[in-house]
Amino acid sequence: MIILGIDPGSRVTGFGIVDNQANSITFIASGNIKVGGDTLPQRLGYIFAAIKDVIEEHQPEQMGIENVFMARSAGSALKLGQARGAAICAAHQAGLEIAEYAPREIKKAIVGTGAASKEQIQDMVKRLLGIKQELKSDEADGLAIAICHAQFYASRQKTGIDPSMLKRRRSSRR
Repeated sequence: MIILGIDPGSRVTGFGIVDNQANSITFIASGNIKVGGDTLPQRLGYIFAAIKDVIEEHQPEQMGIENVFMARSAGSALKLGQARGAAICAAHQAGLEIAEYAPREIKKAIVGTGAASKEQIQDMVKRLLGIKQELKSDEADGLAIAICHAQFYASRQKTGIDPSMLKRRRSSRR
């Protein structure tokens, strides 16, 4: 199964694509979409079109995307949310199954701690996928999201339980 991971941004959106097989995850492609346009609507349209092109080229079946987190300001979080929306719309239009992951959840899946640094994510993604070349942080994050989704998907297939729901069940009992 081919998985697309998206690290959304209103100026730079990172993406990573992996092939998730029963016993391995293989690197397919990654990159950064340097968002063009002067206005926010133009940038959102650019993100939508660029993600649509990536989907058409690589034909993923599923997409993982990072959830909105509180950025430097409410305005930054709002722009990030709108960039996510543009990417989600492109994936939905293409018929992809879409999953959302919190930044700490992604870091924990890749490095083992939710407090991992950007450098730790980049290093671990390269190790997990056997990548020799340098990765920019946005594309490493896109790959990390794709790997995280592959791990959650594998757990769900084996157990029939969505691992993210376990947290919610536990926290709702308190």
